[in-house]
Amino acid sequence: MVVRREHSDLLPSHRLLQCKRAINHKTESKSVVIQLIMVDLLAFTQENRERIQAVENSFGPSGKPLFRPGRILIGEGRLMKLCRRRPQPKVFYLFNDILVYGSIILHGRWHKNQQVISLEDIQLEDLEDGVSMENQWLIRTPRKSFYVAAASAEEKRAWMEHIEDCRSKQLQHAGCQPGCTFATTWIPDRASAICMRCTKTFRVNKRRHHCRRCGFVVCNACSKNRAVIRHISTKPVRVCRLCHLSLQDQGEQTLAQDEVRLRGDSDGRDCSDEYNLLMPECKAPSDDEADEQVEDYAPNQWVVSQINSWSPYVYLKPDHQSPNFTGLSSHLT
Repeated sequence: MVVRREHSDLLPSHRLLQCKRAINHKTESKSVVIQLIMVDLLAFTQENRERIQAVENSFGPSGKPLFRPGRILIGEGRLMKLCRRRPQPKVFYLFNDILVYGSIILHGRWHKNQQVISLEDIQLEDLEDGVSMENQWLIRTPRKSFYVAAASAEEKRAWMEHIEDCRSKQLQHAGCQPGCTFATTWIPDRASAICMRCTKTFRVNKRRHHCRRCGFVVCNACSKNRAVIRHISTKPVRVCRLCHLSLQDQGEQTLAQDEVRLRGDSDGRDCSDEYNLLMPECKAPSDDEADEQVEDYAPNQWVVSQINSWSPYVYLKPDHQSPNFTGLSSHLT
């Protein structure tokens, strides 16, 4: 007769007791590890929410709500942004799914002109040092593309690596492909003393404007037409004569000079006024338009005077994630 015996029946009683104690100890260890990780997770969630709330508060009532489940504040700092007249310091906040930036007021305690960009829509391009800005790179988005610069090569590398890392993870999580349509970068005002279409010299009564399609610096006479550029705005925006003709050939929605006078802007104001062409990223004037109302300075002198006042890039969460369970897995095996 064959007798089937359990494996435990083959063990001496003292060995069996040792095994039971080991199992109990391991179960207790698992429980302790789980409790510690949950405490760490709750602490991280609360700390992250407080950080995001502080960012929201810094923009005041005009800022957009930023908190949502799963959103993590990765890093923050100041970068120089090349605006149409001169470089300006801007505060930037990198989240795991968006990039937020705005103008700095009241010694950095408050911000305005909040801009929010989805990381899925961003493309970065590394650049060599320029005349007015060092450690610079280009940020392309469908609605707006612009140059930024960091205080050092190390900060530039950190910003670019972290943005690219978050963008890659966001695209992978969303299961989508990166965008391929981006706004043209505006040529700075100082880059041209003449209209880049008719070649007439700019004067006090002949102001500089920008074509939203090609980014050229043009006079008002050469940019009185409007067109809808879908990846920039659903409203007609300023375009030069050549771009207007090109868009007409492509069958895009355009407004001729006479139609612009009759219809005005969407809020009833005259579209021919540069200040009334609001960028679609926010309903307040964009930082480039607000810069037109600021006294002009020599860019090189301004950069030298401001570079030392920048706050360093603060990398808040090195692993870009909330506390994970990698430590738990080692204890459970």
